[in-house]
Amino acid sequence: MDRPPLSPPRGLTSRSFVAVVVFAVAVVPGWTLGDLAERWSGNGLLDWLVTCAWSAMAVAVLARHASYRRRDAWLGLVPLVGWYLIALMAWRVALLPYRDWEPRADEMWRARWLTGEMVGYWRTDLPPEPRPRRRVRATG
Repeated sequence: MDRPPLSPPRGLTSRSFVAVVVFAVAVVPGWTLGDLAERWSGNGLLDWLVTCAWSAMAVAVLARHASYRRRDAWLGLVPLVGWYLIALMAWRVALLPYRDWEPRADEMWRARWLTGEMVGYWRTDLPPEPRPRRRVRATG
């Protein structure tokens, strides 16, 4: 079976733009909800709690695509560390489906090192979603 030709990876400008958009989509809603929570309750601590919880959720969502584990979302709860992780993951996600970082050991089974004009990049396709099992009724 012939594979379709690979398109070139994004350049620096387009990758930066995509990373900024991913970062903004991941951070701004939590920031806005935090401000609304503070305005509603009058408690500045609630602002930080909502913002950090949203950051942890964003880290959990992006983790699978950026060679992180979902458990790293606990680091997203730490103020400013979560935003740093989101920025790093946004930079990585902006290059997908190519990777310029080495996959983790548990991802290596589905990764391939590209050669030729694409040398220096990895390609790691996400595993397929598990199909639901069908129940088989016994007849007779």
